[in-house]
Amino acid sequence: MSDQVWLSKLQQQRAIAVIRAPKIELGAKMAASVASGGMQLIEITWNSDRPGELISQLRAELPTCMIGTGTLFNVQQLKDAIACGAQFLFTPHVDPEMIQAAVAQDIPIIPGALTPTEIITAYTLGASCVKVFPVQAVGGASYIQSLQGPMGHIPLIPSGGVMLENAQEFLQAGAIAVGLSGQLFPQKSVLEGNWEGIAKLAKDLLHKLN
Repeated sequence: MSDQVWLSKLQQQRAIAVIRAPKIELGAKMAASVASGGMQLIEITWNSDRPGELISQLRAELPTCMIGTGTLFNVQQLKDAIACGAQFLFTPHVDPEMIQAAVAQDIPIIPGALTPTEIITAYTLGASCVKVFPVQAVGGASYIQSLQGPMGHIPLIPSGGVMLENAQEFLQAGAIAVGLSGQLFPQKSVLEGNWEGIAKLAKDLLHKLN
């Protein structure tokens, strides 16, 4: 999938559901619930239970969604993720070798970066966009806004501290999209299997952002 397709999907959706699943069965239900709420960008972190299997399963079960992965630390994990069908790749850091490996296979890669130097380095190496992480630790939406002057051409996805209440602020500050994890999946709702409640959170979030 080309970066163009990925970027246009980000502009349509504006939010990515990030799932860290302790059990594969739970991960499948979490993904299905946000998908029924209208979310079409779902990231399964590579430190979930059997992430490769889960990605393959979701590719089959949720054909209207794009299923990617994150928390990738090295080239081998990246290659394994691509082999399982991951359609986009997030890393917590900037690794030139990983970026090159993803670009060679035409899979969008979104490295995690924080400083202007890291962000520009990642983008110059071929990243489709850059995950600004952990954004809340450096000022949240105001930090994204302050990057716009010199780096307005680089699509940014803030993560780490993005909540249902402040997600819109990040978009207004110039982010192309936001990543949310625990906020979309309250522990109580997951433990009780309140999948309708989670679907409603997803639906409300998309309504707010679009």
